[in-house]
Amino acid sequence: MKILVTGVTGFIGSALARRAIAAGHTVAGLVRPGSGIRPCDGDVLQIEGTFADAPWDAIDAFQPDALVHLAWIATPGVYLESPQNLDWVKWSLDFVRRARKAGVGYVLGAGTCIEYRIDGQVLSEARTPLKPVSLYARCKHELREQLEEEAEGGGFAFGWGRVFYPYGPGEHPARLCSSIMEKLSGDERIVLKTPDSTKDYIHIDDLAAAILLTLEQGVRGPINWGTGTGITVKEIADTIADIMEKPGLVEAAVDATPDPLGHVVADASRLRGLGWSPQVSLEEGLRQLYASLMASSLKSS
Repeated sequence: MKILVTGVTGFIGSALARRAIAAGHTVAGLVRPGSGIRPCDGDVLQIEGTFADAPWDAIDAFQPDALVHLAWIATPGVYLESPQNLDWVKWSLDFVRRARKAGVGYVLGAGTCIEYRIDGQVLSEARTPLKPVSLYARCKHELREQLEEEAEGGGFAFGWGRVFYPYGPGEHPARLCSSIMEKLSGDERIVLKTPDSTKDYIHIDDLAAAILLTLEQGVRGPINWGTGTGITVKEIADTIADIMEKPGLVEAAVDATPDPLGHVVADASRLRGLGWSPQVSLEEGLRQLYASLMASSLKSS
């Protein structure tokens, strides 16, 4: 299969590209001219251009069978309410419409678990109401609705994966696991403000496998890309502290803050029904992340 991936240089996109190429697929992705950022896998066909002004002659020549749309603003601390989310809705619609003319027959978009109404229950594609509260989630929700409508009348297949909480080598340093590791490496005491906050953490390799399986099987409609298992912030921090042999530096705040997104866990039955199951345990995944951070630190020193 010829797969066009947006966001191919990102955390999720690069992991997907590696797995897809290993499985025998051909992958192409946009790379910003002069950015200095390149896909992690050298076998990715690099098409220089921007998402808002794509090089369609090169994309047409590639003749993609499928489009996996992962590109979006994702900077921690910024993306949830950034006005740029509104631009991404327009850019995404324009891109998908033009990609259809390039021969794309299947479009797989990446949504977010916080499109759902978060009420402490397991989140199901079929049963849980949608109630996005951030601008980011509302824009993702708007894009899905529009593309579903166009797919129904436009003769192409459309799937929508809701990403839960990916972690692992290559993640942004401001993300939870990496930030805890950075603080502990400097012997900084960590006081957890929301120790009981429970999320569905999925290792980046397991997420890439889930996305590729969804693509290969041409899944239509929404599907959760999560494990179905909830892990607390305290469990994450304690596991990291044990790995780094610094358990005495982690503690829960006396006046712990309630987390409005306190329980975000997938019903993973649809994904598991495809034959997927997580292969990387939490401890193994965190050890991989720590090793990658230590290797990067040695290279930069």
